[in-house]
Amino acid sequence: MMREKPIRTVVDQSVDQFLRALGERNASLHTIKAYANDLGTFADYVGDAAFSAIDHVRIRGFLSRLYERGLSKTSVARSLAAVRSFYRWLAREGLVEQNPAALVATPKLPQNLPRVPTIEEINSVLDGKMPEVASFPERDHLMLELLYGCGIRNSELIGIDVDDVRVASEVVLIRGKGKKERYVPFGDSAKAAIAAYLPVRQKILSDTKKNTPAFVINQRGGRLTTRSVGRIVKKIAVAKGLSPDVHPHTLRHAFGAHMLEEGADLRAIQEMLGHERLSTTQRYTQLSMKHVLAVYDQTHPRAK
Repeated sequence: MMREKPIRTVVDQSVDQFLRALGERNASLHTIKAYANDLGTFADYVGDAAFSAIDHVRIRGFLSRLYERGLSKTSVARSLAAVRSFYRWLAREGLVEQNPAALVATPKLPQNLPRVPTIEEINSVLDGKMPEVASFPERDHLMLELLYGCGIRNSELIGIDVDDVRVASEVVLIRGKGKKERYVPFGDSAKAAIAAYLPVRQKILSDTKKNTPAFVINQRGGRLTTRSVGRIVKKIAVAKGLSPDVHPHTLRHAFGAHMLEEGADLRAIQEMLGHERLSTTQRYTQLSMKHVLAVYDQTHPRAK
């Protein structure tokens, strides 16, 4: 994804070459856009300086400027990570000899784990009729079943095509980050939701005279957006009594935490979630331990 401002400096030109390289490596559009924003701000800050003049002190100055603009530690850490990736690419291309960003410490981030709804809370959302706020109850129920039942990302959900759903085998083909593919199983609840949804989907496509491979569609016969999915999930969760901070990724977190609580192997969870590193999946061990500690505090006679 090319930035719209005119190319003015050596850093500008290199940033655009880096973004092109990301595209060739099948990075997601979301990732490229994030890098474009962060590195565009970095290029503006260093101006027409040569790479030889950009040292770790100057990069620290860039981070200070971001703090002055009111950015959070998380956003500043993301910008630093983008600059480090950019310099690693520059080094591979032989455009710089060292990575000054590697000498800059990452801002210390608070270890806030997401609040995960309990199994009972999730069941209260999925069981029974969809609330009146659900404008397309069959589809909305299916989305919730897939997000929680398969632990998939919002972007992965909207990317599913009809041919990706293997009902007989009870698996769905998921295209994850970097266009990596994986098969994820689904259970009887999701299977029943699919059976209820497909005839309604077909009627909408007939009425709107649309023909789309998209599995999850809107009422006009088009593919849903991540923004729409987020809005629908939040609306239904709140109507069913959950916290307003619930979003599609909350259901993915719940999938990982609940599978672990019920005894699933960590590597199997890693495979289903599509995590590249096991360390990412291990966060759910912390979530599970939080639950264990809470149960202990509430129930053990000597804990009170």
